[in-house]
Amino acid sequence: MKGLLLYNKRARRGSLGKRITEIVELFKQESIELEPTLIEFDKNPFEGHEDIEIAVTAGGDGTINYVINMMRAKGINPQLGIIPAGTANDFASAIGMRRKIMEAARQIAQGKERTVDCGVVNGRYFVNVFGFGVLTTASHFTSDKEKQLIGKLAYIHVGIKDFISMHNIPLHIEADGTAHDIEAVMCLVFNGNSAGQFKLAADAKIDDGELDLLVLEHHNAFATCANMVGHLLGTKPEAVHHIRCHELTISSNIEEPTDVDGEPGPQFPMHIRCEKGALRIRC
Repeated sequence: MKGLLLYNKRARRGSLGKRITEIVELFKQESIELEPTLIEFDKNPFEGHEDIEIAVTAGGDGTINYVINMMRAKGINPQLGIIPAGTANDFASAIGMRRKIMEAARQIAQGKERTVDCGVVNGRYFVNVFGFGVLTTASHFTSDKEKQLIGKLAYIHVGIKDFISMHNIPLHIEADGTAHDIEAVMCLVFNGNSAGQFKLAADAKIDDGELDLLVLEHHNAFATCANMVGHLLGTKPEAVHHIRCHELTISSNIEEPTDVDGEPGPQFPMHIRCEKGALRIRC
């Protein structure tokens, strides 16, 4: 079997590059030949490599998102191995990857294939979560330097400022043909089950052919915070709407920045669907 080892040079605070040779050798022991390839986000890493059988990707959710969209752009669907090397690594957690680099590499090299779902929003694929509203775009305003220095605390620092300036987002949602009109402060569409390692959709499954939509109603700051904490604690506050569906559309009469797996996303209106079993994961 031949493939690529795709890696983000900024991953694991720049230390990942020191393990590349070791990873390649580990896979060679399992008769898998990997060609190390540094990801350049203005190029398609699969150019000239359309016949590969596996793409082992070392990075965070944003890196994985980029790789999958580049696979789709090329019309290829090799096996995908994930070495968690980002800040939150939500998708890697959802598929049960080990946290340490070499343990994850060995898990992939000795693993078997399973298929998992993938979300699509306005033609763009996402593996973990699409969202907008309070706290959802913190990663856009967090520098790589901050992520490297203080990790997930960098998101919290930016998120606090975001929380102070939260505002109402009027939404019209149609989920599998059922309409919902909600005055929201946050909206998340999960293929995975967590965001920033917070299990916001704890019951979501990554291979059930459905997406999990969470919408938090707009109230004052204290009530909004209480509802968020209540949801995390499993008290099921009425202000948190949980809708499971295969396909949905979301529209609003205002503009709002959105997030796709930690990267800037599309604008309203949005058509979102689940592609069941779209990804071939080796783990």
